[in-house]
Amino acid sequence: MDDVQTIEQAEALKAKLTATWQAGDFAEIAKSIEQGAEDFVSRLNLRPGVRVLDVACGNGNTAIPAAKAGADVTGVDIAGYLIAQAVERSRRECVIAKFEVGDAEDLPYESESFDSVITMFGAMFTPRPDVTISEIKRVCRAGGEIAMANWTPSGFVGQMFKTTGKHVPPPAALPSPVLWGDPDTVRQRLGQDFRNVEMTPRMIAFTFPFGPEAVVEHFRQFYGPTNKAFAALEPEKQELLRSDLEELWSANNTESNGTTIVYSEYLEVRAVRV
Repeated sequence: MDDVQTIEQAEALKAKLTATWQAGDFAEIAKSIEQGAEDFVSRLNLRPGVRVLDVACGNGNTAIPAAKAGADVTGVDIAGYLIAQAVERSRRECVIAKFEVGDAEDLPYESESFDSVITMFGAMFTPRPDVTISEIKRVCRAGGEIAMANWTPSGFVGQMFKTTGKHVPPPAALPSPVLWGDPDTVRQRLGQDFRNVEMTPRMIAFTFPFGPEAVVEHFRQFYGPTNKAFAALEPEKQELLRSDLEELWSANNTESNGTTIVYSEYLEVRAVRV
């Protein structure tokens, strides 16, 4: 299940992942899928007062809608600048939520502290999936629900990762994050610790007020994995990566008016903690 063999190896990968997500400014990417994040939260039907933990919360795309629904929300993320942005965003949008820097593989909370644990395109990127799901289970009370949104291998983002990986292969020891979008893998990872497991393919729209070429540059500047991939290449090889990404975005763009709307599949996972 997990290709990471030692704690030292895991820590080295985690340091690299932290540097990746510290690069750029993910909030600029998160803006393009805000509506999809709100839709994800709305399907959870959160009750006022329910204790929610948003793991790898970013700048609050899911935590803030959950707080607006009346939930008692805590968001945790490994990137400190995103936590600072989430705090400012919650203040600006007049919602009460708590945001903290923390590691999804070592959550700084007591066991069974939350009624619901959610993560959207976040926990799927940790280097040790077994440790991550064990931590999510630990902090969720018995009978509580977990909800995940995970990119699928065949969806647009999965294809974007595949395209980038042809130019800059990911670390060999790092499990592919899109395995969290494979139902068989998810069932294996959840094991006997969860019941009433529901997995539903969903689509989410990336919406930008500019064309595909500008979108690729936007990702190069603001999306950590893309930023780091370009930085790892010599200039001529950067142009090859750029060309491939522009082709991918253009081929999937549903607009023809100088703007971009691209739909990507993800797997919505909901389960009850035993």
